[in-house]
Amino acid sequence: MIAVILAAGMASRLRPLTDDRPKCLLRVGSKCILQRTVDSLVAAGIRQIVVVTGYRGGMIRLFLEGNYPDIDFHFIENADFKTTNNIYSLWLTKPYVAGREFMLLDSDILFDGRIVERVLAAPDTTLALNSHKLGEEEIKVITDEDGKVSEISKTCSIDKAIGESIGIEKICADYSEALFSELDRMIEGEHLVDIFYERAFERLIPQGHKFSVVDTSDLFSIELDTVEDFNQASQLIPRELF
Repeated sequence: MIAVILAAGMASRLRPLTDDRPKCLLRVGSKCILQRTVDSLVAAGIRQIVVVTGYRGGMIRLFLEGNYPDIDFHFIENADFKTTNNIYSLWLTKPYVAGREFMLLDSDILFDGRIVERVLAAPDTTLALNSHKLGEEEIKVITDEDGKVSEISKTCSIDKAIGESIGIEKICADYSEALFSELDRMIEGEHLVDIFYERAFERLIPQGHKFSVVDTSDLFSIELDTVEDFNQASQLIPRELF
């Protein structure tokens, strides 16, 4: 199994905290966010990790190579991080994971590492779901009668949604092949570089490629987009994870 961590963004909404470092190197409790993410992958037996960097990417590379000498990192630079979104960063990982099974993680999630183990244990292409009161900002998930994801976006119905996709997915090999074919069309053909990668997930649904859902609501997770999120995370993180 190989993992992909997307860590190219500028995190402008977290300024001034991110004036001198990328979001994933912000410390919450005893560790920074990226360390917690990599520790959870290593604990699950993953030793190959692709990291897409952009804003202050050299700091990320130095941190990972200095702290995890036994892990096989592949670093990809998104030189266009100022004008692209995470769909473009994901597309850049094509040489390493297209047609292969892989874990996909956003780098701005503070989470209980047991979520990775739970998602890995699922038999097919699966995303981690947190069921809670939803607002406009969350990537919301609606499922069909078979429990498969039928809609996934910020704009889908809050009333119909069963929860939030927290940004941790297991992509099986067949889905991976279809995903990167779709990303090729979106990036190279339609120049859709400044949107979320979940739009590709949505476009694959009518083609018969759907995510299953693993409920991780009982395990701590929070996405850090704003200074308010960061301050809240510092208060909410369980003591055993601190």
